[in-house]
Amino acid sequence: METGEERTIGKDRVQDGFFKRRLVRPILDLLRQGVTPEKIALSVALGAALGIIPVLGWSTTLCAIAAIFLRLNLPAIQIVNYFVYPVQIALLVPFFRWGEKLFRAPHFPISVPQIYALFHAGVWIAIRLLWTTIWHAIVVWAMLAPVFFGLLYVTLMPLLHRALRREVNPVGGDA
Repeated sequence: METGEERTIGKDRVQDGFFKRRLVRPILDLLRQGVTPEKIALSVALGAALGIIPVLGWSTTLCAIAAIFLRLNLPAIQIVNYFVYPVQIALLVPFFRWGEKLFRAPHFPISVPQIYALFHAGVWIAIRLLWTTIWHAIVVWAMLAPVFFGLLYVTLMPLLHRALRREVNPVGGDA
């Protein structure tokens, strides 16, 4: 019989394997293919920062535009964008609340399920109802995203350089 702890460890291994397979391995493959750590860090940090914009449906387009104009790796930026989607959803209401505080706007009581229901009922209805709230949230995001991007970029740079050195000189490979 499997204990709760064993189940948790097994679940962690599955999640760990999923993230390694779907996020870490593709990034390491880019390093092996010659993409510089700087470009990968820029792709990952931008994908994460743009991926949490408090507007549903915009992040994929914004990431694609950024990748094209900055000549970044499109698959890398989109992989990260898709991985931060749950964070984008989790931050919708907090961005709405911070926007209300910043602009001293009246409280608009809404939850994530209600937002989804509005968009499923009709995009134009949702936009008309949430227009001001969304713009306030975008302003807050625009203030926080550069800081988040910068912190993530400077954190990733040494990690990616270390990973590149490991790829060039694998353990046991230098004699």
